[in-house]
Amino acid sequence: MSEPEFFATPGYGDRQLTTMHYHQAVRIGDRVEISGQGGWDDDFHFPESLEDEIVRAFDNVERTLATAGATWRDVVAVDSYHIPDSPDFIGEVHNRVMVEQFRKRMGDRAPIWTEIGVAALGAPKMRVEIRATAVVGSGA
Repeated sequence: MSEPEFFATPGYGDRQLTTMHYHQAVRIGDRVEISGQGGWDDDFHFPESLEDEIVRAFDNVERTLATAGATWRDVVAVDSYHIPDSPDFIGEVHNRVMVEQFRKRMGDRAPIWTEIGVAALGAPKMRVEIRATAVVGSGA
């Protein structure tokens, strides 16, 4: 079995490693697991628009995967966590933008996906967090 290699996403990941003592990604052989990525910038500011926040979270997943040698095309599983729009539905914008981003970034490949509504996430004003598993080379 390969030894785990840990990675901090340049920018915000370096800061999280120093202040919160965790890495953004781990690679064991051809498998990459990433921690949940939100729609923050390198200073942990969030956009006003939910749509922009979700797109930025996908960008941050992409950045984090890249640090470990993977791409969205290698992703096989996604868990997403959302602050719901109402008590009984995560929300149309959440669903629409998530699916749009899957299609844009993964093409014909469709991951397994679990979408979870939660009461709170790890930062104030955060409304979405995306965690992914990739198998490097599987999307070729």
